[in-house]
Amino acid sequence: MSRSDYPPGYENSHGPMYPPQGGGYPPPPSYGFPSYGGPQPGQPFAPYPSDPNAPLYPGQPAGYPAAPYPGQPHPAGPPGSGYPAPPPMPPVMPPTIPSGVLSSDEEFAASGSNWDDMSIRHAFIRKVYMILASQLLVTTAIVAIFTFVSPVRDFVRRNQAVYWASYAVYFITHLVLVCCKGPRRKFPWNIILLLIFTLALSYMTGTISSYYNTKAVFLALGITAVVCIAVTVFCFQTKVDFTKCQGLFCVLGIVMFVTGIITAIVLSFKYMYWLHMLYAAIGAVVFTLFLAYHTQLLIGNRKHSISPEEYVFAALSIYVDIVQIFLFLLQIIGSVTK
Repeated sequence: MSRSDYPPGYENSHGPMYPPQGGGYPPPPSYGFPSYGGPQPGQPFAPYPSDPNAPLYPGQPAGYPAAPYPGQPHPAGPPGSGYPAPPPMPPVMPPTIPSGVLSSDEEFAASGSNWDDMSIRHAFIRKVYMILASQLLVTTAIVAIFTFVSPVRDFVRRNQAVYWASYAVYFITHLVLVCCKGPRRKFPWNIILLLIFTLALSYMTGTISSYYNTKAVFLALGITAVVCIAVTVFCFQTKVDFTKCQGLFCVLGIVMFVTGIITAIVLSFKYMYWLHMLYAAIGAVVFTLFLAYHTQLLIGNRKHSISPEEYVFAALSIYVDIVQIFLFLLQIIGSVTK
């Protein structure tokens, strides 16, 4: 065999004497998943949609719906996109002591009053705490319904006008019970006004609680109960007389009311996390002091004490203190545990 009979080499086979031959094998198919945006096996060409919840092809069900899912409330804390913001906490004036409510120990000693008698004092304290327990029971029930019942929770979130209407009712009944001696002492009008006041404040408390998760609500309830028990025991045992600082508590009440107005106006335009937390922390401390002050006015044996006829005012004062402590703690805990 001559050298010319050998097959051409690679370089010679690509020369002009050897044109490319047709009919070769087709290229092997590619492996792996189809490329992003390319045609899918067995389906017509359709680019990937930008919306992750949109169906890929006609007739195909969409993805999961957007959160929140049924039974899963919006997370607490500063509102973000898609999450409703809780209504701003309206300014609340701590119950001020009107004229005719307080009586000093010197006045009772000079008039020969039986206020120092143990049976009268215990009956008065027992009556006040029975009314207070009924108020707290109503508030706790409303908070539980607004937190756990989904239709009710959705209703109060959508209808914030009812929230502000309840605040107007709360404010008016508060002024009547504090400033008007006749309705405050006359039965049954004092009980009716106190019931309306309790329902209005309970609705406000339940509405604010519906924006936070159940863990934050339970923690706030537990801490509030511990604080109230500790303050009550402290007031019964301590020799420190908070009733001597009546002027200081009057100034604290005015400062809290004005600060609450400013904070509500600022937060209604732009949410500021640090301002919200600062106001909540100061409010929790101030109303804890007011709880100690009103408790000592109730139990007596101090420079000033509440008259036995003012059982409605005594229950109202302590009730407002406890509810405000709960609301301020709920804002703090809800923002931390979001």
